Amino acid sequence: MIKKYKCLVLDHDDTVVDSSASIHYPSFVEYLKIARPHLADKYTLEEYFEKNFHPGILELFTDEIGLSDEELKEEEAFWREYVKNHIPNAYPGMKEIIAEFKAGGGIIAVDSHSVSENIIRDYKANGLPEPDIIYGWDIPKEMRKPAPGTLFDLMEKYNLAPEEILVVDDLKPGYDMARGAGVDIAAAAWAHNVKEIADFMEKNCNYFCRSIEDLRKIIF
Repeated sequence: MIKKYKCLVLDHDDTVVDSSASIHYPSFVEYLKIARPHLADKYTLEEYFEKNFHPGILELFTDEIGLSDEELKEEEAFWREYVKNHIPNAYPGMKEIIAEFKAGGGIIAVDSHSVSENIIRDYKANGLPEPDIIYGWDIPKEMRKPAPGTLFDLMEKYNLAPEEILVVDDLKPGYDMARGAGVDIAAAAWAHNVKEIADFMEKNCNYFCRSIEDLRKIIF
């Protein structure tokens, strides 16, 4: 039985699927070898997680690495091609949570910086129940996390109150999005153990989930 929330807003990478370590970080390194060879060995996986957490991936590319607008387009094209050929695995237990939540009448939304077609592919490849709605990287830039616009859109589309929505995300942009719309957030802390991220999310989120079982206890 669903306890409280009528809608789960699931981040995708490192929340539903284990993708940064196996796909996004290797793609990032491979692109740096082309665009900034002297930086290719600079960032560890842990540092990549930290930069995604704060200041954010776009800020890393523009402010720190110094990619131009043209290079940003090249990097996105490179990343899209890399992702096409690599499918991440869903975390054990996530399929059952999504299926049970939907069976109880709940709404599953995905809000991610991944491209929608890749999210759909990953759900199908892992046998996950189809989400009711997806907000991917292909939505207008001003709507993407950390902006709260997608949550307001959800409220309007499904006649939801803020207290009926739970965001599940592993990084600060998800936290910022949730807080911007007055929505609860559960920190997904099962993908990585970066102290800066864990400390912030545990201190500031409504819930801190070290495991998917912790999330289950909140929802059901």
